[in-house]
Amino acid sequence: MCGIVGYVGSQQAAPILLEGLTRLEHRGYDSAGVAVLGGSGVRVGKRAGRVRDLSEALPKRFSGKLGIGHTRWATHGPATDANAHPHTDVDGRVAVVHNGIIDNASTLRAALTDAGVELASDTDTEVVAHLVARSDADTLEGKVRDALASVEGTYGLAVVHADFPDRMVVARNGSPLIVGVGGGEMYVASDLAALVRHTTTVAHLEDGELATVTATGFTTMRRDLTATHREAAPLDIDPAAFDAGEHASYMLKEILEQPDSAERVLRGRLVERFGTAHLGGLNLDARETRAISRVKILGCGSAYYVGQMGASLIEELARIPADAEAASEFRYRNPIIEPDTLYVAVSQSGETVDTLLAVQEIRRKGGRVIGLVNVVGSAIARECDGGIYLHAGPEVAVASTKALTTMFLGFSLLALQLGRVRDLSIADGRRLIEGLQRIPDHIRQILGHDDEYATIAKQLAEAESLFFVGRVRGYPVAREGAQKFKEISYRHAEAYQTSELKHGPLALIEASVPTVAIVPDDELADRNVAALHEIAARGGPLVVVTHATVDLGDLTATRIDVPACERELDPILLTLPLQLLAYHAALHLGHDIDKPRNLAKSVTVE
Repeated sequence: MCGIVGYVGSQQAAPILLEGLTRLEHRGYDSAGVAVLGGSGVRVGKRAGRVRDLSEALPKRFSGKLGIGHTRWATHGPATDANAHPHTDVDGRVAVVHNGIIDNASTLRAALTDAGVELASDTDTEVVAHLVARSDADTLEGKVRDALASVEGTYGLAVVHADFPDRMVVARNGSPLIVGVGGGEMYVASDLAALVRHTTTVAHLEDGELATVTATGFTTMRRDLTATHREAAPLDIDPAAFDAGEHASYMLKEILEQPDSAERVLRGRLVERFGTAHLGGLNLDARETRAISRVKILGCGSAYYVGQMGASLIEELARIPADAEAASEFRYRNPIIEPDTLYVAVSQSGETVDTLLAVQEIRRKGGRVIGLVNVVGSAIARECDGGIYLHAGPEVAVASTKALTTMFLGFSLLALQLGRVRDLSIADGRRLIEGLQRIPDHIRQILGHDDEYATIAKQLAEAESLFFVGRVRGYPVAREGAQKFKEISYRHAEAYQTSELKHGPLALIEASVPTVAIVPDDELADRNVAALHEIAARGGPLVVVTHATVDLGDLTATRIDVPACERELDPILLTLPLQLLAYHAALHLGHDIDKPRNLAKSVTVE
């Protein structure tokens, strides 16, 4: 949520800023703005709405070779022109863009008002511009330092000042910022997507760091302005991976990329000879692995639901007690951090603030934490003791698809390695490896039935409310299915354990409330089918995602069969049709699939 772009160099800044903001639209936003510093000082243009609305509103002559831009996701105050970033001081000589939340903003606003400052917006960010302007420091770095001394909260921010026309100063505390290095020009962004068309040589700022950025380079420093000497490094990434290409949406592109991303996450990590996985990035030897007595998985949204799938895998294969918990709640309950527990943080972006704060709480209390993340160099990856990179490639759509699939496969590899160190036999290890090797082709088979899913999805889209149900391995699949459906179709979708239907939800079953049921061919198949008969008896329409070997008898239902794999690996294959059901329902309803309302790709504020 929210996005920052900055540029300084020999080109006009505004077109580069607008291009970068367009590439950050997937993060979620409701207003946008830019500020450029030229011969006439700081000029600001901002507008509620989309980046294209801002672009159309800017004057044709909006010149300046240094500038900052922002896409805002409303927190303090509604989405209005006045509340859009950048924000300036009273004289318009300082401009600031900011991601994050300033916790003591109300106190700072009151103090500024008492000092005679007339505030122009409802935002927390505006106070920073005034604090910078009121500093007596001789340098822009000093002015930003003085302002931040009064600020409590999270921020990724960029500041320009008319008195210092050759530079911008940026700072990070809990919200990501990247400095990109070009030839005679420099870039700043909150997300790599804004930079890849210009450079893939970047430096990630750490929390508590500031950087001065000029056309010739950058320097990093702590808040007391002592140098940190951070250096930029090239990233091995294809800029074309951030484009939708010939596809109608990023989400569809990313769904179709899943066979390839599945192959990447498995490549080089399966050891058939010993029936195990090789995950050197965990930084755990066999003795340390055997000492693990519990696994706790932390994630938010889809990462939390796939964490539940992962916990089930670990318990089944490694026979270690495991559970998943919403990272957003974890640190607020004063958790007991156990030295023999392995904590696993799951995040596509590696910047999810709730998960990052949970990681920091664990490390503060001496726990060991590993990460399953998709973005190299991200904050969670740097904070963890070790981890598994997912290699899914850039995921732009808000609704996670290929990253979720690689998360599940990452958990499969982790469970396999933990299990083989403990009691999992080499025969079972090899059986699971064979199953994992079949996964990419199974995914291709499932994606080949897209037309079938589209027809079913159009019927589901007409319902105002839906249930998704499943048991044991199927329950987190149902939760993920409901999540996908609600976040992009805007239909109410609720997930329940199938076994809980008679404990409340059955009261809501009627002809206008469809149920999507997850029924794998396992030891609970007969019980699941019996529960579905209760739904059918009350007139509830049914869509059953299952295996061809499951006998539904005379049940009236729309059936979706997926290929059977090893039972432990079935959940991810059962999940894939649900992605396409959600996609086609949203498409049928005419929604913006990649940018669902009120949501953001990277949740970087609590």
